[in-house]
Amino acid sequence: MKRKTIKCVVWDLDQTLWDGVLLEDQRVSLRSKVPDIVKTLDSRGILQSVASKNDLEKALQTLNELGLAEYFLYPQINWNSKSSSIKDIAKLLNIGLDSIAFIDDQPFERAEVNYSLPEVLCIDGTSLDRLLEMPELNPPFVTADAAARRLMYLSDAKRKEVEEAFSGPQEEFLATLEMVCKLSIAKEQDLQRAEELTVRTNQLNTTGYTYSYDELDFFRQSPQHKLLIASLDDKFGSYGKIGLALLECQPEVWTIKLLLMSCRVMSRGVGSVFINHILRLARDQRAKLRAEFKSTNRNRMMYVTYKFAGFKEVVVDGDFIVFENTLERVPPLPDYMQVILEQ
Repeated sequence: MKRKTIKCVVWDLDQTLWDGVLLEDQRVSLRSKVPDIVKTLDSRGILQSVASKNDLEKALQTLNELGLAEYFLYPQINWNSKSSSIKDIAKLLNIGLDSIAFIDDQPFERAEVNYSLPEVLCIDGTSLDRLLEMPELNPPFVTADAAARRLMYLSDAKRKEVEEAFSGPQEEFLATLEMVCKLSIAKEQDLQRAEELTVRTNQLNTTGYTYSYDELDFFRQSPQHKLLIASLDDKFGSYGKIGLALLECQPEVWTIKLLLMSCRVMSRGVGSVFINHILRLARDQRAKLRAEFKSTNRNRMMYVTYKFAGFKEVVVDGDFIVFENTLERVPPLPDYMQVILEQ
């Protein structure tokens, strides 16, 4: 069975993150193991947030005083249900509810979340002793991208703020970001991140296939395959390695076995740039280009991406589709992004 991958841990505050009740006690204090847990999860690339029924201003002030405020993205501190707050966090982070763990000391709150959001992993906040040993919170390795994940999301928040204030056309806004996209053949040092992408990426994933490090290393060295990886930077910082493509290259037919993009670049046009690069590679080799697509309940956007790129359905077998592109028209690279092709 595929192990559940937790991308974000959502904390309750009173009697969970800290000892005491903020609005009743003169002072609260962090539980003894909490600072180490929070910092360790952050170092593993696991995001963290807060869902607490509390006074917003007082809670944020206390988190700052306790030195942990910087670790929590999009904290939801209000009087709404915990399930409502968790849904808002998932939407703001653009991640699935099935990748969230919720820690609360109150059985009622855990039961409410479990009933409303059964995909969420609920954890009893009264005992945190073995939290860091849970397999769901222990990725097999930590890539450089993972270690910097929270900082990348903080940069994303700045981008969103600027984008919401921008009143012109989308392409004009994208041009202001000064984006640089690098497309290259994956190297050995990219394989851990490549494996991580196949495990973590669900929405912008054409097939949902996952590959191990060893499988990806085989494809990297295989003369019948190309393993391509994409990275993106802009004036706010680096998005890291955000895209992966696996091509099976036969003499007359190339097949895209997997194409995926991080949800953090959904609106940046990188998917189209990546596909256009593959179209050029296949055209230069005078090969037909096909693409496999397996429908899931979350990857509709990638179906649309293939259709917009000129792919036509040639095989439909239930939720499995084979597309083909005639390569008669390969769109130019966009003006709003610098694209660097590396070998």
